[in-house]
Amino acid sequence: MARMIYQLRIALDGVDPPVWRRVLVPGAFTLDRLHRVIQFAMGWSDRHLHVFDIDGVQYGVPDPDGLLEVRDELDTRLDAVAGKGTRLRYTYDFGDWWEHDVAIEDVVPADPDTRYPMCTGGERACPPDDVGGPDGYRDFLAAYTDPAHPDHLAMRVWLGRAFDPAAFDPAPPTTLLRRMT
Repeated sequence: MARMIYQLRIALDGVDPPVWRRVLVPGAFTLDRLHRVIQFAMGWSDRHLHVFDIDGVQYGVPDPDGLLEVRDELDTRLDAVAGKGTRLRYTYDFGDWWEHDVAIEDVVPADPDTRYPMCTGGERACPPDDVGGPDGYRDFLAAYTDPAHPDHLAMRVWLGRAFDPAAFDPAPPTTLLRRMT
């Protein structure tokens, strides 16, 4: 049987204008690997907890204290829990609560001449980690992009790097994704 490739559209909820990515991943990837794909494609730093919700079942890293009941994402393949048309939720950073809508747009046979996973498109930069979720990001953008804003300099110092909220290039995430294999 041919290796199947899942085309996913990952959209960050609560952010306007939209921040989204399109990626191609092998259906045989475990949810742990899908987590890393989302981290690289979106531009997150993977410093916080996460969970997948698929048809009301939660998957993630098992909590040794048993406070968060999830199925082990290392034991679950994407193609075992999702197919074309499936939508799943991915939540990253339980403090900031970044929710992602992950839609499986298509499932196709792998092209033998193409390396997977890969990011094929998207729009806008990912918000910085620890910015405070969608509301904090709106406040951050208001201050960061307006030199007359009273918090402009503080936000630039806090971030410590250049940031263009409108920028996105799929090449850097694809480079990171290809290092996964």
